[in-house]
Amino acid sequence: MAAMGALVKQAALDLPNTLVVFGRNAFGLLFLAPVLARGGLAGLRTEVLPLHLIRTLAGLSAMYCFFWTMPRLHLAEAVLLNYTAPLFIPLVALLWLREAVPRLLLLGIGTGFAGVLFILRPTPALFQPAALVGLLSGVLAATAMVGIRRMSGIEPARRVVFYFTGLSAAISAIPAWLTWQPLAPRHWALLAGAGALATVGQLAMTRAYQAAPAAQVGPFTYAAVPFAGLYGFLLWGERPGWLSLAGMVLVISGGVLALRVGRRQRAAASMTR
Repeated sequence: MAAMGALVKQAALDLPNTLVVFGRNAFGLLFLAPVLARGGLAGLRTEVLPLHLIRTLAGLSAMYCFFWTMPRLHLAEAVLLNYTAPLFIPLVALLWLREAVPRLLLLGIGTGFAGVLFILRPTPALFQPAALVGLLSGVLAATAMVGIRRMSGIEPARRVVFYFTGLSAAISAIPAWLTWQPLAPRHWALLAGAGALATVGQLAMTRAYQAAPAAQVGPFTYAAVPFAGLYGFLLWGERPGWLSLAGMVLVISGGVLALRVGRRQRAAASMTR
């Protein structure tokens, strides 16, 4: 996922955000097509299309925000702000699903938000606009994840992936068409690479969550942050300041704690049913 972010950032330096998002979705759908076709079209029929639309609109909006921040922030900072989603999931779940928030979970959320303040670096102009948009991508990603949780037990993973990928490609095609410009071969290669890497990352993450509990797998997703920092240093000479580094440590610590406590909360709730 960090490598996908590096390709997206390189493409975003030259192309409008609308084209980058569409390219990532279109190529992602192309590479996912063989996997999605295995079960046939009959298995793609759904009774909860509104939930798929909510999940898609939230996830696609998060992608627009995330990709917009890429050329405006260090790659590691942009990735990390998008990965604040675990901090927002309990709050979104509270409002949407009426799930209680344990006190220990509040500690994780507070720790993570303290790190976010370090990354936002308050100035006389309040906050960096790019960082705020990056943080919004985390909020929207959390909403999409809660939408997936809302469909758990109703929709299989294959169907959820199909509707998100297909609807995202179709919806993002409209603003891409309105802002279309000729693409050089290198741009096609960057977008195709981003779509392929996003597909591989998505499938690998799905397989990981099938093989182990979310509380064990979730913390490893934060490995994308140091890898993004490495790509940013090698490709663009990016060197995050000490405040950003301290913020990253706090956000990752808070996110890991939120994932672990959230997992225990869901396990305890399932035992009482």
